[in-house]
Amino acid sequence: MSDLELVKCNSLENLTNQISNRSRTPQLNSPNPTIFTMAHANVKIEELTFKLQDGHPVYMKKWTPTTAPLAKLIFIHGYDDHINRYFELFPTLAARGIAVTAWDQRGWGRSVQHTSDRGLTGPTPLVIADIAHVVKSELADAEATSTPLFVMGHSMGGAEALTFASDPAYADLALRIRGWLLESPHIEMAPGSQPSSLKIMAGRLAGKLLPKFQLKNKLPAEELTRDPEVMKSLGEDPLLWHTGTLEGLAGLLDRAADLAGGKRTLNPGVKSLWLAHGTVDGGTSYPASKKWFEASTSDVPDKEYKTYEGWQHQLHADLPETRPIFAKDVGDWILARVEAPETTAKPQAAAEVVAEESSAAAPAVAETAEGSPKGAAKL
Repeated sequence: MSDLELVKCNSLENLTNQISNRSRTPQLNSPNPTIFTMAHANVKIEELTFKLQDGHPVYMKKWTPTTAPLAKLIFIHGYDDHINRYFELFPTLAARGIAVTAWDQRGWGRSVQHTSDRGLTGPTPLVIADIAHVVKSELADAEATSTPLFVMGHSMGGAEALTFASDPAYADLALRIRGWLLESPHIEMAPGSQPSSLKIMAGRLAGKLLPKFQLKNKLPAEELTRDPEVMKSLGEDPLLWHTGTLEGLAGLLDRAADLAGGKRTLNPGVKSLWLAHGTVDGGTSYPASKKWFEASTSDVPDKEYKTYEGWQHQLHADLPETRPIFAKDVGDWILARVEAPETTAKPQAAAEVVAEESSAAAPAVAETAEGSPKGAAKL
């Protein structure tokens, strides 16, 4: 059987019939209309059931342009999140010719079939194998049409993308990815929210004894976004389970610790990397991601660290006036590499870009890693 059950789902009700017992999972007909108001006539949206490598079904969604795509993007969502919470980001990218594929990872969103599945991600090797399986599926089509493929991850998904890009078992796949985009990646939790070493140690021990034991773990909405409507939706969304398992939470912390401590390093051949982080992020640490970038990307020939001054954790769902800026930045970075030849020369100094707070007209100051000005650009 093909990985994709070739059925276009015209409604979430149709999708429910494809995955057994989905009736136990509450459904949302659409993103909150007070938050998401953008529609594109030239974007096709499909909802699919995707079978992972072990046959586990997950909810997948695709946003594709009605013409041949210029690029393809695989998106990996964050902790206690689901793909219909990225609002205008995906259709905006698709309208510019970037086909987006995203899925609710096992344990999250519409991929949950039973209450006992909530937060049940499995150990890190399974999480990364899931991502690799999606990448292989998308690469088959991308390479058949000579379409460059990019991978992007937010928060927990950003750390998972880096773990995947650092795993020697998947080095051959990493070579075939045109570029990597990281939004507020979880290298460390934000200062003040990091659990103590004693709690982490106790959690790891308990996780080995009771890996599927579920814990309520609700993220404070005010630490994720500045938009009151998004904050409200975070408390009302029935597909945010606010639940993790001991095994899953331990894996999340271990992946971050391995990246922060340099235990995991990027596979050779990573071509391009873009890391975006807000300075007032209440979920993940801005200083830690900057430190990782400076220490771990010396062999990447094309890289950029983008600072969003005064922005919160969900760059894609911060203020209404900032969301289009972020979507444009993502699209610009990808499209600039669609026609550009892949960089194989000696790595250059990283570009560092600072976006001013909340203003679409504010200049972005670009500097090299050594701090010499490169000029100014409009966001």
